[in-house]
Amino acid sequence: MKIPPARIVFSGDDRREILALIDESLRSGALTLGPRTRAFEDAFARRHDAEHAVAVASGTAALEIVFRCLDVAGGEVVVPANTFYATAGAVVHAGGTPRFADIDVATLALSPATIETALTERTRAVVLVHIGGLITPAVDAIARLCQERGIALVEDAAHAHGSSFDGRMAGTFGRAATFSFYPTKVVTSGEGGMIVTADPEIAQRARVFRDQGKAGFVGGAHIELGYAWRMSELHAAVGLIHLRRLDEFIARRTEIAHLYDEALHDVDAIAPLTVPDECVSNFYKYVALLAPGVERSAIEPRAADRGVSLSGPVYARPLHLEPVFASVEHGPLPVAEDVCARHICLPLHSDMTHDEAEAVIAGVRWALGD
Repeated sequence: MKIPPARIVFSGDDRREILALIDESLRSGALTLGPRTRAFEDAFARRHDAEHAVAVASGTAALEIVFRCLDVAGGEVVVPANTFYATAGAVVHAGGTPRFADIDVATLALSPATIETALTERTRAVVLVHIGGLITPAVDAIARLCQERGIALVEDAAHAHGSSFDGRMAGTFGRAATFSFYPTKVVTSGEGGMIVTADPEIAQRARVFRDQGKAGFVGGAHIELGYAWRMSELHAAVGLIHLRRLDEFIARRTEIAHLYDEALHDVDAIAPLTVPDECVSNFYKYVALLAPGVERSAIEPRAADRGVSLSGPVYARPLHLEPVFASVEHGPLPVAEDVCARHICLPLHSDMTHDEAEAVIAGVRWALGD
């Protein structure tokens, strides 16, 4: 049995319904910013307790639009060092400067203390990234800190469709949040992203930015320096149908994650990331830290010999070690460097079987010499 690191799941019924919606769009000629996009936005907003949802071309586009709405140009944005390029790249494209901050090893997220060390008089925003679908228990303290300092809190919820903390959905803790629908995400539209916010001004400006900065879809003056950041009706059809499966996907992923937890709790060489009791994670990733001295480069091929393709790290190295960000100022980032060097992600699929999970467990334990 070979277990891939990720698997994209669409049932036969879902594929047929998506094709029918796409056929309708093709027959009508409504191919962008039409009824499918509006339906997807409405459904996503309802599922995430959001006042407004704005569908865009990608999660990266969503980030840049939010930073433009927050007018970060000429200022700084605090970004965790262990996140995807786009989180910081979007700051730069919006005219701002990222300032990298360290993280909490228990949650892989920023903490109030690490944020404090990165704040300057030029700070305009802080980006809290929900790695693997886990929302840090410090989220309310981080929100209070930002509010007290007059700084916008942005959630990069690219991993966190359907995740929540203490009954509150990912995307509802800051001024705005962004989601990604890249193919490997728990919910996908093929390509695409979503902005959610309770701020009607941000929502309105986001709609202008996504459509070349025009004041209206049909005609209208160009009032912002926008771009072609629209989501097509075809992608919206895919996302709309896939979103309906979110709760069922989370239930299956949670079930498999619990199997992993039980099987690995007594293995000294590995420590799975613990999800706090108040947090409902979607388990986009099942992240585990290898014990000091256990080399990831040795574990991955051994697991592959048993048919288990570990997805490797969420992010192989922190952003300050990426050549494109070599000039970005930062203080010491020891936790981010350590975490990026010694974590792995076990395969976790939205339709994973118990037999597949048991094969992963056996392969990982064997690779670790247990």
